[in-house]
Amino acid sequence: MNTAFDIKRFFPFLRWPRPTLSSLKNDAWAGLSVGMVLIPQAVAYATLAGMPAATGLYAALIPSLIGVLWGSSALLAVGPAALSSLLVFGSLSSLAVPASEQWVALAIWLSIYSGAIQFLLGAFRLGRLSNLVSQPVIVGFINAAAIIIMMSQLPTLFGVVDLFSTHPVAVVERVMDAPSHMLMTSAFGLGTLLLLALSKHFLPRFPSLLFITILATALSWALDYSAAGGEVVGEIARGLPPLVWPSSISFEHHRELWSAGLVLALISFTEAMSSCRVLARKRRERWDENQELIGQGLAKVASGFSGAFPVSGSFSRSALNLYAGATSAWATVFTLICVLICLLFFTDLLYYVPRSVLAALIIMPVFSLFDFGAFKRLLTISRDDGVIAIVTFIVTIAAMPRLHWGVMAGIVLTMVSYLYRHMQPRIIEVSEHADGTLRDRQRFDLPRLANDMLVVRIDAALNFLTGGALDHFVVEQCSRDPHIKRLLLCVGSVNDIDATGVDTLESLQITLRSMGIDLYVSAIKKQVWDVLEDAGWIQELKHDHIFMTDREAILALRSAPLAD
Repeated sequence: MNTAFDIKRFFPFLRWPRPTLSSLKNDAWAGLSVGMVLIPQAVAYATLAGMPAATGLYAALIPSLIGVLWGSSALLAVGPAALSSLLVFGSLSSLAVPASEQWVALAIWLSIYSGAIQFLLGAFRLGRLSNLVSQPVIVGFINAAAIIIMMSQLPTLFGVVDLFSTHPVAVVERVMDAPSHMLMTSAFGLGTLLLLALSKHFLPRFPSLLFITILATALSWALDYSAAGGEVVGEIARGLPPLVWPSSISFEHHRELWSAGLVLALISFTEAMSSCRVLARKRRERWDENQELIGQGLAKVASGFSGAFPVSGSFSRSALNLYAGATSAWATVFTLICVLICLLFFTDLLYYVPRSVLAALIIMPVFSLFDFGAFKRLLTISRDDGVIAIVTFIVTIAAMPRLHWGVMAGIVLTMVSYLYRHMQPRIIEVSEHADGTLRDRQRFDLPRLANDMLVVRIDAALNFLTGGALDHFVVEQCSRDPHIKRLLLCVGSVNDIDATGVDTLESLQITLRSMGIDLYVSAIKKQVWDVLEDAGWIQELKHDHIFMTDREAILALRSAPLAD
Protein backbone atom coordinates (compact mmCIF):
# COMPACT_ATOMS: atom_id res chain seq x y z
CA MET A 1 0.00 0.00 0.00
CA ASN A 2 2.84 2.40 0.79
CA THR A 3 4.35 1.73 -2.64
CA ALA A 4 1.05 2.51 -4.37
CA PHE A 5 0.74 5.68 -2.28
CA ASP A 6 4.21 6.81 -3.28
CA ILE A 7 3.51 6.15 -6.96
CA LYS A 8 0.32 8.18 -6.93
CA ARG A 9 2.05 10.96 -5.04
CA PHE A 10 4.62 11.37 -7.82
CA PHE A 11 2.16 10.55 -10.62
CA PRO A 12 -1.14 12.12 -9.49
CA PHE A 13 -2.85 11.31 -12.80
CA LEU A 14 -3.03 7.70 -11.57
CA ARG A 15 -5.83 8.94 -9.30
CA TRP A 16 -8.00 9.88 -12.27
CA PRO A 17 -11.32 8.01 -12.16
CA ARG A 18 -11.84 5.39 -14.84
CA PRO A 19 -13.83 7.02 -17.66
CA THR A 20 -17.19 5.73 -18.83
CA LEU A 21 -18.72 6.03 -22.26
CA SER A 22 -21.05 8.75 -21.00
CA SER A 23 -18.28 10.75 -19.31
CA LEU A 24 -16.03 10.46 -22.38
CA LYS A 25 -18.84 11.80 -24.54
CA ASN A 26 -19.22 14.85 -22.29
CA ASP A 27 -15.47 15.34 -22.07
CA ALA A 28 -15.09 15.05 -25.84
CA TRP A 29 -17.68 17.78 -26.48
CA ALA A 30 -16.17 20.07 -23.85
CA GLY A 31 -12.63 19.39 -25.05
CA LEU A 32 -13.49 20.13 -28.67
CA SER A 33 -15.28 23.34 -27.63
CA VAL A 34 -12.23 24.54 -25.70
CA GLY A 35 -9.91 23.42 -28.51
CA MET A 36 -11.77 25.50 -31.09
CA VAL A 37 -11.35 28.53 -28.83
CA LEU A 38 -7.76 27.73 -27.91
CA ILE A 39 -6.33 27.56 -31.44
CA PRO A 40 -6.97 31.20 -32.44
CA GLN A 41 -6.32 32.36 -28.85
CA ALA A 42 -2.94 30.62 -28.79
CA VAL A 43 -1.83 32.43 -31.94
CA ALA A 44 -3.17 35.73 -30.58
CA TYR A 45 -1.41 35.38 -27.21
CA ALA A 46 1.83 34.48 -28.96
CA THR A 47 1.73 37.83 -30.75
CA LEU A 48 0.91 39.54 -27.44
CA ALA A 49 4.05 37.96 -25.96
CA GLY A 50 6.09 39.14 -28.94
CA MET A 51 6.67 35.54 -30.03
CA PRO A 52 6.30 33.85 -33.44
CA ALA A 53 2.71 32.68 -34.03
CA ALA A 54 3.66 28.98 -34.06
CA THR A 55 4.94 29.12 -30.48
CA GLY A 56 1.41 29.82 -29.29
CA LEU A 57 0.32 26.41 -30.63
CA TYR A 58 3.45 24.81 -29.16
CA ALA A 59 2.57 26.29 -25.76
CA ALA A 60 -0.94 24.86 -26.10
CA LEU A 61 0.19 21.26 -26.68
CA ILE A 62 2.77 19.51 -24.46
CA PRO A 63 2.63 22.10 -21.61
CA SER A 64 -1.16 21.71 -21.39
CA LEU A 65 -0.81 17.93 -21.11
CA ILE A 66 1.92 18.18 -18.47
CA GLY A 67 -0.11 20.73 -16.50
CA VAL A 68 -3.19 18.50 -16.26
CA LEU A 69 -1.20 15.31 -15.61
CA TRP A 70 0.69 16.73 -12.63
CA GLY A 71 -1.83 19.34 -11.48
CA SER A 72 -4.62 18.88 -8.97
CA SER A 73 -7.57 20.57 -10.71
CA ALA A 74 -9.08 18.31 -13.36
CA LEU A 75 -10.76 21.05 -15.39
CA LEU A 76 -8.09 23.77 -15.20
CA ALA A 77 -7.16 24.72 -18.78
CA VAL A 78 -3.39 25.26 -18.91
CA GLY A 79 -1.85 27.09 -21.85
CA PRO A 80 -1.22 30.56 -23.25
CA ALA A 81 -2.92 33.26 -21.16
CA ALA A 82 -3.26 37.03 -21.52
CA LEU A 83 -1.58 38.14 -18.28
CA SER A 84 1.36 35.75 -18.61
CA SER A 85 1.87 36.77 -22.24
CA LEU A 86 1.81 40.44 -21.30
CA LEU A 87 4.34 39.81 -18.51
CA VAL A 88 6.61 38.07 -21.02
CA PHE A 89 6.47 41.08 -23.32
CA GLY A 90 7.04 43.50 -20.46
CA SER A 91 9.96 41.50 -19.07
CA LEU A 92 11.80 41.17 -22.38
CA SER A 93 11.02 44.41 -24.22
CA SER A 94 14.14 46.17 -22.95
CA LEU A 95 16.39 43.19 -23.67
CA ALA A 96 15.71 42.24 -27.29
CA VAL A 97 13.65 42.87 -30.42
CA PRO A 98 10.25 41.09 -30.39
CA ALA A 99 10.10 37.83 -32.38
CA SER A 100 13.90 37.86 -32.88
CA GLU A 101 16.08 34.84 -32.08
CA GLN A 102 17.37 36.59 -28.97
CA TRP A 103 13.81 37.34 -27.84
CA VAL A 104 12.74 33.71 -28.30
CA ALA A 105 15.82 32.50 -26.38
CA LEU A 106 15.05 34.88 -23.50
CA ALA A 107 11.39 33.80 -23.45
CA ILE A 108 12.45 30.14 -23.27
CA TRP A 109 14.75 30.84 -20.32
CA LEU A 110 12.04 32.93 -18.64
CA SER A 111 9.65 30.02 -18.99
CA ILE A 112 12.18 27.61 -17.48
CA TYR A 113 13.05 29.93 -14.57
CA SER A 114 9.45 30.75 -13.66
CA GLY A 115 8.54 27.07 -13.95
CA ALA A 116 11.46 25.98 -11.78
CA ILE A 117 10.44 28.52 -9.11
CA GLN A 118 6.87 27.22 -9.09
CA PHE A 119 8.01 23.60 -9.02
CA LEU A 120 10.32 24.22 -6.04
CA LEU A 121 7.61 26.11 -4.16
CA GLY A 122 5.28 23.17 -4.66
CA ALA A 123 7.88 20.48 -3.93
CA PHE A 124 8.80 22.13 -0.62
CA ARG A 125 5.11 22.74 0.13
CA LEU A 126 5.48 26.51 0.14
CA GLY A 127 2.31 27.25 -1.80
CA ARG A 128 1.20 29.71 0.84
CA LEU A 129 3.98 32.06 -0.31
CA SER A 130 1.78 32.89 -3.29
CA ASN A 131 -0.34 34.82 -0.77
CA LEU A 132 2.41 37.45 -0.78
CA VAL A 133 0.59 38.76 -3.83
CA SER A 134 -2.35 40.08 -1.85
CA GLN A 135 -5.81 40.85 -3.20
CA PRO A 136 -5.15 44.63 -3.38
CA VAL A 137 -1.98 43.98 -5.43
CA ILE A 138 -3.93 41.68 -7.77
CA VAL A 139 -6.71 44.26 -8.20
CA GLY A 140 -4.26 47.05 -8.99
CA PHE A 141 -2.12 44.96 -11.33
CA ILE A 142 -4.95 43.30 -13.29
CA ASN A 143 -6.73 46.60 -13.96
CA ALA A 144 -3.46 48.19 -15.08
CA ALA A 145 -2.62 45.13 -17.18
CA ALA A 146 -6.03 45.26 -18.85
CA ILE A 147 -5.43 48.87 -19.91
CA ILE A 148 -1.91 48.07 -21.13
CA ILE A 149 -3.10 45.04 -23.11
CA MET A 150 -5.82 47.05 -24.82
CA MET A 151 -3.54 50.00 -25.57
CA SER A 152 -0.85 47.69 -26.94
CA GLN A 153 -3.31 46.16 -29.41
CA LEU A 154 -4.92 49.37 -30.69
CA PRO A 155 -2.18 50.09 -33.29
CA THR A 156 -2.65 46.61 -34.74
CA LEU A 157 -6.43 46.84 -34.51
CA PHE A 158 -6.52 50.05 -36.58
CA GLY A 159 -3.47 49.33 -38.75
CA VAL A 160 -1.56 52.40 -37.56
CA VAL A 161 1.78 51.19 -36.20
CA ASP A 162 2.79 54.58 -34.77
CA LEU A 163 -0.66 55.37 -33.36
CA PHE A 164 0.87 56.62 -30.09
CA SER A 165 3.65 58.58 -31.74
CA THR A 166 4.94 61.77 -30.15
CA HIS A 167 4.05 63.50 -33.45
CA PRO A 168 0.30 62.87 -33.76
CA VAL A 169 -0.17 65.50 -36.50
CA ALA A 170 2.25 63.67 -38.79
CA VAL A 171 0.44 60.39 -38.11
CA VAL A 172 -2.94 61.90 -38.97
CA GLU A 173 -1.56 63.45 -42.19
CA ARG A 174 -0.04 60.14 -43.28
CA VAL A 175 -3.27 58.24 -42.59
CA MET A 176 -5.34 60.83 -44.47
CA ASP A 177 -3.03 60.59 -47.48
CA ALA A 178 -3.76 56.83 -47.79
CA PRO A 179 -6.81 55.99 -45.66
CA SER A 180 -7.66 52.70 -47.39
CA HIS A 181 -5.19 50.65 -45.35
CA MET A 182 -6.52 51.92 -42.03
CA LEU A 183 -10.14 51.54 -43.13
CA MET A 184 -9.59 47.97 -44.34
CA THR A 185 -7.67 46.93 -41.23
CA SER A 186 -10.15 48.61 -38.89
CA ALA A 187 -13.03 46.91 -40.68
CA PHE A 188 -11.59 43.50 -39.88
CA GLY A 189 -10.65 44.42 -36.29
CA LEU A 190 -13.76 46.33 -35.27
CA GLY A 191 -16.01 43.91 -37.14
CA THR A 192 -14.50 41.03 -35.18
CA LEU A 193 -15.06 42.89 -31.91
CA LEU A 194 -18.68 43.57 -32.82
CA LEU A 195 -19.39 39.96 -33.82
CA LEU A 196 -17.70 38.64 -30.66
CA ALA A 197 -19.78 40.94 -28.47
CA LEU A 198 -23.03 39.98 -30.22
CA SER A 199 -22.29 36.25 -30.10
CA LYS A 200 -21.36 36.44 -26.42
CA HIS A 201 -24.72 38.05 -25.69
CA PHE A 202 -26.99 36.02 -27.97
CA LEU A 203 -25.08 32.74 -28.50
CA PRO A 204 -22.98 32.18 -25.36
CA ARG A 205 -22.58 28.41 -25.92
CA PHE A 206 -21.69 28.69 -29.61
CA PRO A 207 -17.92 28.41 -30.41
CA SER A 208 -18.13 31.80 -32.06
CA LEU A 209 -14.47 32.70 -31.62
CA LEU A 210 -13.34 29.97 -34.01
CA PHE A 211 -16.07 30.58 -36.57
CA ILE A 212 -15.53 34.34 -36.58
CA THR A 213 -11.83 33.69 -37.12
CA ILE A 214 -12.62 31.32 -39.98
CA LEU A 215 -14.97 33.91 -41.53
CA ALA A 216 -12.35 36.66 -41.26
CA THR A 217 -9.69 34.37 -42.71
CA ALA A 218 -11.93 33.46 -45.65
CA LEU A 219 -12.63 37.13 -46.34
CA SER A 220 -8.93 37.93 -46.08
CA TRP A 221 -8.14 35.27 -48.66
CA ALA A 222 -11.00 36.23 -50.97
CA LEU A 223 -10.15 39.95 -50.88
CA ASP A 224 -6.39 39.29 -51.13
CA TYR A 225 -5.95 41.32 -47.95
CA SER A 226 -2.22 40.68 -47.62
CA ALA A 227 -1.50 41.79 -51.22
CA ALA A 228 -3.34 45.03 -50.48
CA GLY A 229 -0.91 45.74 -47.64
CA GLY A 230 -2.80 44.18 -44.75
CA GLU A 231 -0.85 42.40 -42.02
CA VAL A 232 -1.54 38.67 -41.71
CA VAL A 233 -0.15 35.91 -39.48
CA GLY A 234 1.94 34.48 -42.29
CA GLU A 235 3.68 31.15 -42.58
CA ILE A 236 3.41 28.70 -39.68
CA ALA A 237 5.46 25.53 -39.97
CA ARG A 238 3.59 22.26 -39.78
CA GLY A 239 4.57 19.52 -37.38
CA LEU A 240 5.16 18.82 -33.73
CA PRO A 241 6.96 21.32 -31.50
CA PRO A 242 10.73 21.04 -31.89
CA LEU A 243 12.13 19.95 -28.53
CA VAL A 244 15.00 22.41 -28.06
CA TRP A 245 17.84 23.02 -25.68
CA PRO A 246 17.81 26.69 -24.66
CA SER A 247 20.30 28.89 -26.48
CA SER A 248 23.02 30.45 -24.37
CA ILE A 249 22.50 34.01 -23.14
CA SER A 250 24.70 36.35 -21.13
CA PHE A 251 24.88 36.25 -17.34
CA GLU A 252 23.42 39.77 -17.22
CA HIS A 253 20.38 38.53 -19.10
CA HIS A 254 20.05 35.57 -16.73
CA ARG A 255 20.14 37.96 -13.80
CA GLU A 256 17.46 40.15 -15.39
CA LEU A 257 15.22 37.12 -15.83
CA TRP A 258 15.42 35.91 -12.21
CA SER A 259 13.32 38.71 -10.71
CA ALA A 260 10.98 38.70 -13.71
CA GLY A 261 10.62 34.92 -13.38
CA LEU A 262 9.73 35.20 -9.69
CA VAL A 263 7.03 37.80 -10.32
CA LEU A 264 5.67 35.86 -13.30
CA ALA A 265 5.57 32.67 -11.20
CA LEU A 266 3.60 34.39 -8.42
CA ILE A 267 1.22 36.30 -10.69
CA SER A 268 0.48 33.41 -13.04
CA PHE A 269 -0.11 31.05 -10.12
CA THR A 270 -2.40 33.57 -8.47
CA GLU A 271 -4.35 33.71 -11.74
CA ALA A 272 -4.50 29.90 -11.91
CA MET A 273 -5.36 29.66 -8.21
CA SER A 274 -8.45 31.82 -8.65
CA SER A 275 -9.64 29.46 -11.40
CA CYS A 276 -8.95 26.41 -9.23
CA ARG A 277 -10.97 27.87 -6.36
CA VAL A 278 -13.96 28.58 -8.60
CA LEU A 279 -13.81 25.12 -10.17
CA ALA A 280 -13.47 23.42 -6.79
CA ARG A 281 -16.42 25.38 -5.41
CA LYS A 282 -18.61 24.61 -8.41
CA ARG A 283 -17.70 20.90 -8.43
CA ARG A 284 -17.57 20.57 -4.64
CA GLU A 285 -14.13 19.00 -4.70
CA ARG A 286 -10.80 19.73 -3.07
CA TRP A 287 -7.61 20.80 -4.75
CA ASP A 288 -4.00 20.93 -3.55
CA GLU A 289 -2.22 24.25 -4.09
CA ASN A 290 1.22 22.65 -3.74
CA GLN A 291 0.44 19.94 -6.27
CA GLU A 292 -0.96 22.59 -8.60
CA LEU A 293 2.27 24.54 -8.26
CA ILE A 294 4.19 21.44 -9.29
CA GLY A 295 1.92 20.95 -12.29
CA GLN A 296 2.10 24.60 -13.34
CA GLY A 297 5.86 24.63 -12.86
CA LEU A 298 6.43 21.51 -14.95
CA ALA A 299 4.12 22.92 -17.63
CA LYS A 300 6.22 26.10 -17.87
CA VAL A 301 9.46 24.11 -18.04
CA ALA A 302 7.93 21.90 -20.75
CA SER A 303 6.86 25.02 -22.64
CA GLY A 304 10.43 26.31 -22.53
CA PHE A 305 11.84 23.08 -23.91
CA SER A 306 9.12 23.16 -26.58
CA GLY A 307 10.55 26.47 -27.79
CA ALA A 308 7.61 28.48 -26.42
CA PHE A 309 6.84 31.02 -23.70
CA PRO A 310 5.43 30.69 -20.13
CA VAL A 311 1.93 29.26 -19.83
CA SER A 312 -0.65 29.58 -17.08
CA GLY A 313 -4.13 28.52 -16.08
CA SER A 314 -6.73 30.27 -18.21
CA PHE A 315 -9.84 31.44 -16.36
CA SER A 316 -11.95 31.85 -19.52
CA ARG A 317 -11.11 28.44 -21.01
CA SER A 318 -11.47 26.73 -17.61
CA ALA A 319 -14.92 28.28 -17.25
CA LEU A 320 -15.78 27.09 -20.78
CA ASN A 321 -14.62 23.59 -19.82
CA LEU A 322 -17.07 23.60 -16.93
CA TYR A 323 -19.84 25.28 -18.92
CA ALA A 324 -19.54 22.75 -21.77
CA GLY A 325 -20.07 19.85 -19.37
CA ALA A 326 -16.55 18.46 -18.85
CA THR A 327 -16.42 15.83 -16.11
CA SER A 328 -12.72 14.98 -15.87
CA ALA A 329 -9.23 15.80 -17.09
CA TRP A 330 -9.89 13.71 -20.19
CA ALA A 331 -11.48 16.87 -21.63
CA THR A 332 -7.99 18.37 -21.88
CA VAL A 333 -6.83 15.35 -23.88
CA PHE A 334 -9.53 16.04 -26.49
CA THR A 335 -8.53 19.72 -26.52
CA LEU A 336 -4.96 18.71 -27.29
CA ILE A 337 -6.13 16.46 -30.12
CA CYS A 338 -7.65 19.58 -31.73
CA VAL A 339 -4.37 21.48 -31.39
CA LEU A 340 -2.37 18.51 -32.65
CA ILE A 341 -4.55 18.12 -35.75
CA CYS A 342 -4.19 21.84 -36.45
CA LEU A 343 -0.38 21.65 -36.13
CA LEU A 344 -0.14 18.61 -38.39
CA PHE A 345 -2.60 19.51 -41.13
CA PHE A 346 -4.14 22.99 -40.97
CA THR A 347 -1.46 25.57 -40.15
CA ASP A 348 -1.63 26.74 -43.77
CA LEU A 349 -5.15 27.97 -43.10
CA LEU A 350 -3.83 30.34 -40.44
CA TYR A 351 -1.66 32.15 -42.99
CA TYR A 352 -4.40 34.58 -44.01
CA VAL A 353 -5.67 35.44 -40.50
CA PRO A 354 -5.49 39.26 -40.26
CA ARG A 355 -3.44 40.49 -37.32
CA SER A 356 -6.17 43.03 -36.56
CA VAL A 357 -8.47 40.05 -35.94
CA LEU A 358 -5.92 38.63 -33.49
CA ALA A 359 -5.84 42.02 -31.77
CA ALA A 360 -9.63 41.84 -31.40
CA LEU A 361 -9.35 38.30 -30.01
CA ILE A 362 -6.97 39.66 -27.36
CA ILE A 363 -8.97 42.80 -26.55
CA MET A 364 -12.38 41.15 -26.17
CA PRO A 365 -11.59 38.88 -23.17
CA VAL A 366 -9.70 41.74 -21.50
CA PHE A 367 -12.93 43.65 -20.92
CA SER A 368 -13.84 41.10 -18.24
CA LEU A 369 -10.63 42.01 -16.35
CA PHE A 370 -11.76 45.59 -15.69
CA ASP A 371 -13.16 46.09 -12.21
CA PHE A 372 -12.62 49.69 -11.13
CA GLY A 373 -15.37 49.24 -8.56
CA ALA A 374 -12.94 47.01 -6.69
CA PHE A 375 -10.84 50.08 -5.79
CA LYS A 376 -13.83 51.75 -4.13
CA ARG A 377 -14.70 48.51 -2.34
CA LEU A 378 -11.15 48.13 -1.01
CA LEU A 379 -11.06 51.75 0.19
CA THR A 380 -14.35 51.16 2.02
CA ILE A 381 -13.09 47.99 3.70
CA SER A 382 -9.56 49.18 4.44
CA ARG A 383 -7.95 52.45 3.45
CA ASP A 384 -4.51 50.80 3.51
CA ASP A 385 -5.60 48.08 1.08
CA GLY A 386 -7.18 50.65 -1.20
CA VAL A 387 -3.97 52.69 -1.27
CA ILE A 388 -1.92 49.55 -2.03
CA ALA A 389 -4.19 48.74 -4.98
CA ILE A 390 -3.98 52.30 -6.34
CA VAL A 391 -0.18 52.47 -5.96
CA THR A 392 0.20 49.08 -7.67
CA PHE A 393 -2.01 50.31 -10.50
CA ILE A 394 -0.06 53.56 -10.95
CA VAL A 395 3.41 51.98 -10.73
CA THR A 396 2.44 49.22 -13.18
CA ILE A 397 1.30 51.82 -15.72
CA ALA A 398 4.31 54.07 -15.10
CA ALA A 399 6.85 51.22 -15.24
CA MET A 400 5.61 49.93 -18.60
CA PRO A 401 7.13 47.82 -20.14
CA ARG A 402 8.70 46.51 -16.90
CA LEU A 403 5.37 45.49 -15.44
CA HIS A 404 6.87 43.42 -12.63
CA TRP A 405 7.90 46.62 -10.85
CA GLY A 406 4.23 47.33 -10.18
CA VAL A 407 3.83 43.95 -8.50
CA MET A 408 7.06 44.38 -6.56
CA ALA A 409 5.94 47.83 -5.36
CA GLY A 410 2.60 46.36 -4.27
CA ILE A 411 4.24 43.49 -2.38
CA VAL A 412 6.69 45.83 -0.61
CA LEU A 413 3.88 48.22 0.32
CA THR A 414 1.80 45.30 1.59
CA MET A 415 4.66 44.17 3.84
CA VAL A 416 5.22 47.72 5.13
CA SER A 417 1.50 48.11 5.83
CA TYR A 418 1.40 44.74 7.57
CA LEU A 419 4.38 45.58 9.79
CA TYR A 420 3.01 49.05 10.56
CA ARG A 421 -0.37 47.66 11.64
CA HIS A 422 1.26 45.02 13.83
CA MET A 423 3.56 47.57 15.43
CA GLN A 424 0.42 49.17 16.86
CA PRO A 425 -1.30 46.30 18.67
CA ARG A 426 -4.59 46.71 20.52
CA ILE A 427 -3.65 47.09 24.20
CA ILE A 428 -6.45 48.17 26.51
CA GLU A 429 -7.36 48.41 30.19
CA VAL A 430 -10.21 46.00 30.95
CA SER A 431 -12.53 45.31 33.87
CA GLU A 432 -15.38 42.98 34.76
CA HIS A 433 -18.51 43.43 32.66
CA ALA A 434 -22.03 42.57 33.83
CA ASP A 435 -21.82 39.32 31.84
CA GLY A 436 -18.78 38.21 33.86
CA THR A 437 -16.19 38.74 31.13
CA LEU A 438 -13.39 41.27 30.91
CA ARG A 439 -14.29 44.15 28.56
CA ASP A 440 -12.80 47.48 27.51
CA ARG A 441 -13.10 49.65 30.63
CA GLN A 442 -13.23 52.94 28.77
CA ARG A 443 -15.74 51.82 26.15
CA PHE A 444 -18.22 50.37 28.66
CA ASP A 445 -17.49 52.91 31.43
CA LEU A 446 -16.62 50.20 33.96
CA PRO A 447 -15.11 50.66 37.46
CA ARG A 448 -11.79 49.01 38.16
CA LEU A 449 -11.78 45.44 39.41
CA ALA A 450 -10.11 46.76 42.57
CA ASN A 451 -8.90 50.24 43.48
CA ASP A 452 -5.29 49.10 43.67
CA MET A 453 -5.31 46.90 40.53
CA LEU A 454 -4.78 47.57 36.84
CA VAL A 455 -6.00 44.89 34.38
CA VAL A 456 -4.43 45.03 30.91
CA ARG A 457 -5.17 42.90 27.84
CA ILE A 458 -3.10 42.65 24.66
CA ASP A 459 -4.88 41.42 21.53
CA ALA A 460 -1.84 40.46 19.46
CA ALA A 461 1.19 38.24 19.39
CA LEU A 462 3.92 39.26 21.82
CA ASN A 463 7.03 39.70 19.72
CA PHE A 464 9.65 42.15 18.50
CA LEU A 465 6.95 44.31 16.90
CA THR A 466 4.60 44.54 19.89
CA GLY A 467 6.82 44.13 22.94
CA GLY A 468 7.82 47.78 23.15
CA ALA A 469 4.20 48.95 22.87
CA LEU A 470 3.11 46.69 25.74
CA ASP A 471 5.97 47.83 27.99
CA HIS A 472 5.25 51.51 27.23
CA PHE A 473 1.49 51.16 27.86
CA VAL A 474 1.87 49.34 31.21
CA VAL A 475 4.60 51.60 32.61
CA GLU A 476 2.76 54.76 31.53
CA GLN A 477 -0.53 53.62 33.14
CA CYS A 478 1.19 52.59 36.38
CA SER A 479 3.15 55.84 36.56
CA ARG A 480 -0.07 57.87 36.28
CA ASP A 481 -1.70 56.24 39.29
CA PRO A 482 0.46 55.73 42.41
CA HIS A 483 -2.33 53.69 44.04
CA ILE A 484 -1.74 50.74 41.69
CA LYS A 485 -0.08 47.88 43.54
CA ARG A 486 -1.18 44.94 41.41
CA LEU A 487 -1.18 44.38 37.64
CA LEU A 488 -3.10 41.58 35.94
CA LEU A 489 -1.89 40.91 32.39
CA CYS A 490 -4.49 39.01 30.34
CA VAL A 491 -2.72 37.16 27.53
CA GLY A 492 -5.53 34.90 26.31
CA SER A 493 -5.35 36.56 22.87
CA VAL A 494 -1.58 36.03 22.58
CA ASN A 495 -1.08 33.10 20.20
CA ASP A 496 2.65 33.46 19.73
CA ILE A 497 5.70 34.79 21.57
CA ASP A 498 9.33 35.17 20.54
CA ALA A 499 12.59 35.96 22.36
CA THR A 500 11.82 39.67 22.37
CA GLY A 501 8.42 38.96 23.89
CA VAL A 502 10.02 36.92 26.68
CA ASP A 503 12.55 39.69 27.27
CA THR A 504 9.67 42.20 27.43
CA LEU A 505 7.96 40.22 30.19
CA GLU A 506 11.22 39.81 32.12
CA SER A 507 12.09 43.52 31.97
CA LEU A 508 8.47 44.48 32.74
CA GLN A 509 8.52 42.27 35.84
CA ILE A 510 11.72 43.95 37.05
CA THR A 511 10.32 47.45 36.37
CA LEU A 512 7.06 46.73 38.18
CA ARG A 513 8.89 45.23 41.14
CA SER A 514 10.97 48.42 41.45
CA MET A 515 7.68 50.36 41.48
CA GLY A 516 6.27 48.13 44.23
CA ILE A 517 3.73 46.46 41.93
CA ASP A 518 2.98 42.72 41.80
CA LEU A 519 2.56 41.14 38.35
CA TYR A 520 -0.13 38.51 37.68
CA VAL A 521 -0.85 36.75 34.39
CA SER A 522 -3.97 34.93 33.19
CA ALA A 523 -5.05 32.60 30.36
CA ILE A 524 -1.61 31.68 28.99
CA LYS A 525 -2.02 29.45 25.93
CA LYS A 526 -0.03 26.23 25.69
CA GLN A 527 2.30 27.29 22.88
CA VAL A 528 3.12 30.48 24.80
CA TRP A 529 3.42 28.60 28.11
CA ASP A 530 5.95 26.19 26.60
CA VAL A 531 8.20 29.06 25.47
CA LEU A 532 7.95 30.87 28.82
CA GLU A 533 8.61 27.66 30.72
CA ASP A 534 11.70 26.86 28.63
CA ALA A 535 12.93 30.39 29.26
CA GLY A 536 12.49 29.92 33.05
CA TRP A 537 10.04 32.82 33.34
CA ILE A 538 7.18 30.69 34.72
CA GLN A 539 9.36 29.59 37.66
CA GLU A 540 10.53 33.17 38.18
CA LEU A 541 7.00 34.56 38.33
CA LYS A 542 5.79 31.66 40.54
CA HIS A 543 2.61 29.67 40.03
CA ASP A 544 0.53 31.60 42.61
CA HIS A 545 0.76 34.61 40.27
CA ILE A 546 -0.54 32.65 37.28
CA PHE A 547 -4.20 31.87 36.58
CA MET A 548 -5.49 29.44 33.98
CA THR A 549 -8.48 31.62 33.04
CA ASP A 550 -9.55 35.25 33.32
CA ARG A 551 -12.51 34.20 35.47
CA GLU A 552 -10.23 32.47 37.95
CA ALA A 553 -8.11 35.62 38.13
CA ILE A 554 -11.17 37.80 38.74
CA LEU A 555 -12.42 35.65 41.62
CA ALA A 556 -8.98 35.39 43.22
CA LEU A 557 -7.81 38.99 42.94
CA ARG A 558 -11.00 40.94 43.48
CA SER A 559 -11.23 39.96 47.15
CA ALA A 560 -7.53 39.44 47.81
CA PRO A 561 -5.85 41.66 50.44
CA LEU A 562 -3.36 44.26 49.34
CA ALA A 563 0.23 43.12 49.02
CA ASP A 564 2.70 44.49 51.52
